[in-house]
Amino acid sequence: MRSVLVTGANGLLGRSVCKRLLDENVLVSALFHSKSSLLLDGAKLISLDLSSNWKCEQLPDRVDAIIYLAQSSRFREFPNSALDVFNVNVASTARLLDYAKRVGAEQFIYASSGGVYGSGSKAFKENADIVPLSQLGYYLGSKACGEILVQSYASVFQVTVIRPFFMYGPGQNRTMLIPRLVDSVASGKPINLQGSEGIRINPVHVEDASAAVVAALDTKKSGTYNIAGPDVLSVRQIAEAMGGHVGKAPIFQQAEGEPKDLIADISAMQSELHVPTRHLFESLAELKNQELK
Repeated sequence: MRSVLVTGANGLLGRSVCKRLLDENVLVSALFHSKSSLLLDGAKLISLDLSSNWKCEQLPDRVDAIIYLAQSSRFREFPNSALDVFNVNVASTARLLDYAKRVGAEQFIYASSGGVYGSGSKAFKENADIVPLSQLGYYLGSKACGEILVQSYASVFQVTVIRPFFMYGPGQNRTMLIPRLVDSVASGKPINLQGSEGIRINPVHVEDASAAVVAALDTKKSGTYNIAGPDVLSVRQIAEAMGGHVGKAPIFQQAEGEPKDLIADISAMQSELHVPTRHLFESLAELKNQELK
């Protein structure tokens, strides 16, 4: 039986990935910081704070693969949260890579961010340049550092970097973009738009994202993959659709500057991992009136 360690198991993507793995009879070690909503029957639950000086002795003696989905919950609190972000996104990544080597793991999957590309008018391919290091900011800089560390082990075991773009799904933290837009429309809070339409994105449903992550376990080569949805939508389009679901017209407020699109080219994801099928406009009902989790 394949054994997989999943960090960030209580996050939006982590819960979905763990459930998929359990459905496929994978032996799952689910590492979490807080288990307030963690319901994973059949998984081995491991409570561990990756921002602390944790020990590898708390982990299984053997795993076949590690899926690193953890991220600091304080990523918006720079500079006060700098060490917390570093310990989770960089230091713990380095420690788990070394652990993976020592226990004979064959694969390491690391969740980075589509934000490392910055913005542009065309869809970003995986070989596009990332934002200059001096302009990345601390959080995205830590993700870029994590990518470098992971890719350094490509000669030791198979490594996969995923770059999700604006993931959404039921139970998501309400501070993230898609639920934040829902709540802004419902409460009558103005939504800032650059240009007439705002930025364009191709958000991905968590079920499509988790399907891609699990499929990555069966690939036979190291690689980097954008993880995004099938539809390119502007913020105006998204907000107006949400207005129809909550029964309230969105209020828009003009912001300075031109829209800075962040769109993923998903041809590699589609051909090698998973073809996304979930459309945002068909999923709006599950996003409204959610409690903060």
